[in-house]
Amino acid sequence: MRYCIPFWNILVKDIRSYYLKPPNISWGIVFPLAWTGMFFVRSGGGLDNVLSLLPGVVALAILFGTTSVLAVTVTFEKKGRSFERLLLAPIPLELLMLAKTSGAILFGVINAFVPILLASFITDIAATNWGILFPTVLLIAMASTFLGLFIAVSVSEVFEAQTFSNFVRFPMIFLCGLFFPIAMLPTFLQPLAYALPVTYGVDVLHGAFDGTSVLSLPLNLAILSIYCVVLFMLSLMNVRRRWIL
Repeated sequence: MRYCIPFWNILVKDIRSYYLKPPNISWGIVFPLAWTGMFFVRSGGGLDNVLSLLPGVVALAILFGTTSVLAVTVTFEKKGRSFERLLLAPIPLELLMLAKTSGAILFGVINAFVPILLASFITDIAATNWGILFPTVLLIAMASTFLGLFIAVSVSEVFEAQTFSNFVRFPMIFLCGLFFPIAMLPTFLQPLAYALPVTYGVDVLHGAFDGTSVLSLPLNLAILSIYCVVLFMLSLMNVRRRWIL
């Protein structure tokens, strides 16, 4: 219980200071929707294609929303030396970093349901498996957040974090089965696709929305969970090695 107050205060401070700012809204929501519109125009698809595109839009909204936030909050506070003051909080480093990332996870989950809400007005999503959808969205948000955290603690400047994030995010648009099946990729690129965490989240989302997942649900969720743990531990190692002298 003694850690609840500092954890909560750090979380609330980040929400007030950084979240729901126009740049985060544009990257997390407007950008994925713009990509979806582009695919609609390019493919000439109608409303029948909404459910097939929705998993990709949801995953993009989470990925771009969480990584954009972390690239600013963590790197900016390190640059401004306010992160050093946070280290004085009576809370272990692990919980401190969880407090710094919990807001981004929440932001990613909220972002995920914006395109779902919009889709509900233009197509029937009654067949959606919500029992699978909710935990999957949470796991994708966690994996994307910890990926953003790993990037943020690996650089020194905000622009470096944004550049590195784009270097990772944009290939995922084409490699993770967001808008077309991985089987359509060249053979030499398919192993790379399965090395990316978003691939497994999108596969589950396809199963939740239209029942077209390729891998089994337990395998997808297990791999996503492993990515969450590994990325978080690697981020902690970087913080201890690069930021704590």
